[in-house]
Amino acid sequence: MMSSTEQHEPSPPETSIDAEVPAEPPTPEELSLAGGFPAADRDQWRELVAGVLRKAGRTDLPDPVEDALRTTVATGVRVAPLYTVEDAGDLPTAVGVPGLPPFVRGARPGAAGETAAGGADPDVPGGWDVRQRHADPDVALTREAVAADLENGVSSLWLVLGEGAVPVDALGEVLADVLLDLAPVTVQGRRPAAEAFLSLVEGRTDLAPGGSLGLDPLGVHAASGEEQDLTGLAAVARRAMSHPGLRTVVVDGTVFADAGASAVEELGCALAAGVAYLRALTEGGLSVDEAFGQLDFRLSATADQFTTIAALRAARRLWDRVGQASGASPRARAQRQHAVTSDVMVTRHDPWVNMLRTTVACFAAGVGGADVVTVQPFDAALGLPDAFARRIARNTQSLLVEEGHLARVLDPAGGSWYVESLTESLAQAAWAWFTEIERAGGLPAALSAGLVADRIAAAWDERSQRLATRTEAVTGVSEFPNPTEVLPARRSTPEVLPPAPGGLPRVRAAAAFEELRDRAEGAEPRPGVYLATLGPVARHTARAGFAANLFAAGGLRTPTGDGAGGFPTARTTVACICGTDREYEGSAADLAAQLRGAGARQVWLAGKESLAVDGVDGHVFAGCDALAVLRAVHEQLAVRQNGHFGGPQDQEVRA
Repeated sequence: MMSSTEQHEPSPPETSIDAEVPAEPPTPEELSLAGGFPAADRDQWRELVAGVLRKAGRTDLPDPVEDALRTTVATGVRVAPLYTVEDAGDLPTAVGVPGLPPFVRGARPGAAGETAAGGADPDVPGGWDVRQRHADPDVALTREAVAADLENGVSSLWLVLGEGAVPVDALGEVLADVLLDLAPVTVQGRRPAAEAFLSLVEGRTDLAPGGSLGLDPLGVHAASGEEQDLTGLAAVARRAMSHPGLRTVVVDGTVFADAGASAVEELGCALAAGVAYLRALTEGGLSVDEAFGQLDFRLSATADQFTTIAALRAARRLWDRVGQASGASPRARAQRQHAVTSDVMVTRHDPWVNMLRTTVACFAAGVGGADVVTVQPFDAALGLPDAFARRIARNTQSLLVEEGHLARVLDPAGGSWYVESLTESLAQAAWAWFTEIERAGGLPAALSAGLVADRIAAAWDERSQRLATRTEAVTGVSEFPNPTEVLPARRSTPEVLPPAPGGLPRVRAAAAFEELRDRAEGAEPRPGVYLATLGPVARHTARAGFAANLFAAGGLRTPTGDGAGGFPTARTTVACICGTDREYEGSAADLAAQLRGAGARQVWLAGKESLAVDGVDGHVFAGCDALAVLRAVHEQLAVRQNGHFGGPQDQEVRA
């Protein structure tokens, strides 16, 4: 017998360096990742999709079945749920290469921030130009904010001058500490702003390239309804041309996007504006190439990342086609793009979610090949941004460029069957709209005749329906609102007031829901809807949660109780029954009668309209017109514009 101290552990296997190593299996010449599975085709996929849709209650399936899953992303442009090489056809081989016509894959020939010769591209330092917008009329604060931006990642400035913004005569003071040979400056504010900047830099030849005088008479026409004279553009352009790299005109497509245009209307209107400016500049004596060199394009970037990517790619292709028809040289036809995160998508309520929206939009702008990107601060819909909001806006870009290395790859979406197909669809639809404008006499005539306003209004009406039914959700507003939030206070300026009569409107996706919510939250006491539950908690929770989310989007409280017992203390005249189809069959009608006996003047049912229940005024369900429901409840509760809440007593008098 050995003692415990004499026992030995098993010897490890021999691991000598000279030990024989098993041979590697032979490497096949072709590696098929799905080689062990039978090949699948589109018809098999369609059968599976049809099965899922039938289980969900769909009986009227289209042929082909994927049409049931198509979604609209712009006027006349719908995207499918699946794309294969068959959908793209020969598109990937028809879009060229980066830096060469038709510029679909980008205007730059080398890696981001480099030229084909390998040197630095002065117009695009470090990938793309990070541009911050400033419009604060407080000169001292603007000067301080400009310095902070330039010291912390911003590479160019966008200054809004004029009434309600930076005073024109303070431009020199605002730019006193800015090294204009390093930081390009774009001004906005019609002819006075352009003259102020030209006077400030008179005699200098060392301005950093990439700036602009920001003239956009047709944008002014669109926003104000007042016709503008283009005849003086050429004279201003000749003065700008004494400063290499300084441009005269900004073709601002965001004016149309802010009015509710889809990507198709924005691209078509921007293209028509660009053509009108080319005519004015060449008629004023500039050569075709010189005229092309005086134009920048400002386009919106949204949280619909693929539509934004495809729209920027399509815009370059369309402008190249105009250049071909105009006789411009290949290099002059490369469109210089300034992408700005969209004002339409930002919200006043739960504004912090805007940080996520602008991050996605900035990502899309970078992937789409924009030369310049502006991320609007998350609190832009509330008024003038504070230092924290500006910091987050510029750091969003810095993170994507420096940490995400997004600018290291040109056109990373190129070759995607989906992106190539969507680029082509947007280009074709926008070109058709552009030619319609041209047939009407050009953009000035189309604006004056109301053609543009009518087309954009139709596009916005179509989108408004998707917003109202929440098939296009606005997180934090129409979906998942935070009823206890405390909004940050911001200084407002005339910039945030309604647009001039006669011009295009300014819209926001969240505005209709936010208007209702503001009314309810301003009322005292705050109005609500009583949720009358049926059955065990586990059964009614899903529909009660859905109903609470919907009514909260209109600023309404949602006190909840079992049956009608809690209604008398809920301080409302509106109720919503929440349960399952099984409970509804035997109890919903009786509960509706009990609620009415307790004083309810309006009773809703959480469920499809096919659930026929006596005593119910309407139904709330996924896909219902949530805005119509909320407006009906507000009307019943007498929630008025001034925040007055009629309350149950007033309702009884009216009844």
